[in-house]
Amino acid sequence: MKYPGNLSSSDIVTPADIEAAGLRIADVIMQTPCLGSETLSSLTGCKLHLKFENLQFTASFKERGALNKLLLLSDSERAAGVCAMSAGNHAQGVAYHARRLGVPATIVMPRGTPLTKITRTRGHGARVVIAGDNLSEALQVAEATADADRLTFVHPFDDPAVIAGQGTIAAEMLFAAPEIDTLVVPIGGGGLISGIAVAAKALKPGIRIVGVQSCTYPSMKRALEGETAPVTDGLTIAEGIAVKTAGALTREIVRDYVDDILLVEEEAIERAVALLLSIEKTVVEGAGGVGLGALLQYPEMFAGRTVGTILSGGNIDLRAIADVAMRELARSGHLLRFDVPIADRPGALADIGRILGDVGANILSVSHDRMSLTQNQRGAVLTVVAEVQDYDHGEAVLEALRARLFLPSAHFSSGQQRIS
Repeated sequence: MKYPGNLSSSDIVTPADIEAAGLRIADVIMQTPCLGSETLSSLTGCKLHLKFENLQFTASFKERGALNKLLLLSDSERAAGVCAMSAGNHAQGVAYHARRLGVPATIVMPRGTPLTKITRTRGHGARVVIAGDNLSEALQVAEATADADRLTFVHPFDDPAVIAGQGTIAAEMLFAAPEIDTLVVPIGGGGLISGIAVAAKALKPGIRIVGVQSCTYPSMKRALEGETAPVTDGLTIAEGIAVKTAGALTREIVRDYVDDILLVEEEAIERAVALLLSIEKTVVEGAGGVGLGALLQYPEMFAGRTVGTILSGGNIDLRAIADVAMRELARSGHLLRFDVPIADRPGALADIGRILGDVGANILSVSHDRMSLTQNQRGAVLTVVAEVQDYDHGEAVLEALRARLFLPSAHFSSGQQRIS
């Protein structure tokens, strides 16, 4: 669907459009909890409220915009079917509600989309086409498919009906926690923050809206700075917002309604995912953790404020969760890795185990290297990963090894080396 190039942001989506969308989808979409977090508030220095959109049936806020768009289709458009492009969450939202409404759905997903998202999209009854190396290439395929097969294209973010559906989140958050003075919102193409910004500014004109993108895909920030070239491909845990080119409609709304856009490093996103798992006992994908990631990376910008952020999705592979959890243990000083030379004889490994046990370290993995040319032919290098209490405990473990094995510190190939 094409829109005039001179369309102002106030013409794209209005507060009335968002209010109507809220009434339209109310009987189907879950009004997810918006809850304060004492522990995360203490960690970030602000009073933090979390909107648990990862609890939607398809584990993402994307259901809101997808359903609003589908409900606005004519009878002939429903009969013909719809086509969408997504790395997973929009795909599942469209597929699930299209099946509920009896609308045929074709979903184009880029190569590299997490397998769990592909499987779940197919499980909702959609025809899935894997094409394109990124979201932009998949979008081109989806638009061509929609034109060729005369399907209604359901854009993941650059559509007024989709934007209006996403905006319903703001009203729920401000009703649950009217004291919120800052909203921190993930940005991919910009549909979520556009809807939220329009609704929130109408309900509370003085509220501050802060968008968050990964450093790898700063498409909206670049667009507002006048850079027109697509973002180059990169690797990010937040693949749900890995959009190379910001929306044409959404950038106009963001320019008028959003106060700031922050770029968050991968380490902060990973830490946010791990903290939400360990503290809030809730699973979020990378894109769902960028809001908290911004609070962790830029605490001075939110100190003393009452902040609301959206846990926008929870579709993440179990393997990725395990990797993130282990990497956070390493960063926080709870994992210690060291190399130590040992004699290649019975009982040598047991000696190391006894020393570690005596000082309260828990061995997680052990490997031998008998081919190291730095060691005598009758020796080996032992690489150990152990769980310790904290950095100080890790240093104490190494000192015990040095003392009881009668080895100088130089014999530890990397000293107290953390996995990173």
